[in-house]
Amino acid sequence: MKRVLITGANSYIGTSFERYVSERYPDELSVDTVDMMNDAWRDKDFSEYDICFHVAGIAHADIGKVSEEDKAKYYAVNTDLAIETAKKCKEQGVGQFVFMSSIIIYGDSAPYGKSKIITVDTKPSPSNFYGDSKWRADVGVRELEDESFYVTVIRPPFVYGKGCKGNYVNISKLAKIVPFFPAVKNERSMLYIENLCEFLAQVMIKGRRGAFWPQNKEYVATSDLVHLISCTVGRRIMITRALNPAVIVLSHFGGRIGKLTNKAFGSVTIDHSLSEYDFEYSKVDLKKSIEKTEEV
Repeated sequence: MKRVLITGANSYIGTSFERYVSERYPDELSVDTVDMMNDAWRDKDFSEYDICFHVAGIAHADIGKVSEEDKAKYYAVNTDLAIETAKKCKEQGVGQFVFMSSIIIYGDSAPYGKSKIITVDTKPSPSNFYGDSKWRADVGVRELEDESFYVTVIRPPFVYGKGCKGNYVNISKLAKIVPFFPAVKNERSMLYIENLCEFLAQVMIKGRRGAFWPQNKEYVATSDLVHLISCTVGRRIMITRALNPAVIVLSHFGGRIGKLTNKAFGSVTIDHSLSEYDFEYSKVDLKKSIEKTEEV
């Protein structure tokens, strides 16, 4: 059995992973959690753990309404805290450091009508301070790696599941109230929380190092996701091309409206070849994952 310390209490991914492991891998992984909100963690002995899973961080916020002081907090938590934690792990003999990076390090999705595919040759190019804070941590923790200290960096796309926050919640709310939705055929990579947890369990059990890009097997269009959610909750919604001209117009607006439109209907995918490994982790397909996410 490997002992895992999750650094960062009450995060969606951290708590989901702890629950998943307790149900499916109780003989392989034992999980503890430490709160990183105060300095008490600095006095904790990490030497009894084989793996550190670092999830502490400030989530993506409305980057248009953040002060310089708040930006500094993003770097203090998302960058500096991650690197300091990795250093402590290395000094105290923890063998593997698993860091939750993000697809956001590659910048925004392509605007409406364009495509963006992340390949092995795609260079990270953050478009804002949030992405930059994650990228600096991604680089910083990997610089600490040596033959006795494995660093595993996870760069997932849009993560969703029951109890999640963020983009999925907004899309789900729309799917439950609007009678019509544009039939826009964009493509996005997504990652269901149970598939992510299975992936994490495998890289920990197998002791894998390096950068990884897990994702669901299916790309999905925003309109298809809205339709699938509406069907799952038992309501009818019309997906119509009649609204597409409005999306085109709004995507060319400046400011917040244009950004939100391109965020909703833009495309960003991870090349499937980057997400194929010698173990199976995408256990739940898209339809089933939406059913499990929306169940009451």
